[in-house]
Amino acid sequence: MIVAKALSTAENSTDEEIAELTELKINIVRKSLYDLFGRSLITGTRVRDLKRGWFVYRWKAQHDQVEPFVERQKKKAATRLKQRLNYEFVNEFYHCGNPTCIKYTFDSAVQVAFKCQVCNLTLNLYDNSDLKKALDFKIKEITTEDDTD
Repeated sequence: MIVAKALSTAENSTDEEIAELTELKINIVRKSLYDLFGRSLITGTRVRDLKRGWFVYRWKAQHDQVEPFVERQKKKAATRLKQRLNYEFVNEFYHCGNPTCIKYTFDSAVQVAFKCQVCNLTLNLYDNSDLKKALDFKIKEITTEDDTD
């Protein structure tokens, strides 16, 4: 994110210039640039560095690609959240009460005779209504952003 912001303010910058501007290590900047390039959010032009004679890339943001990319990411996130919400609705969960232990679906709890496989405590019905509310809230937040844009 830092690299993307730096690139949006300093067009046609080299990786070294961006590293200097952001105070990040050059390898982190390059990794971020290659990731952004792979997502078609930036373009790179190869030019010869007159001081050293090496080829370097000058990076430029593709501003017209940012909005569609963000929309695709929102749709993917909303889809994943809806799948998770559906999973939470169609299953009944059991938990021992220990925060480090996993929760079990009803079928899994039956298979282990309602005993936690980690701490050996009895599994009790787990109320996942708070999680369902949070998932529903996040889905509405994401889809409402789409409608208002």
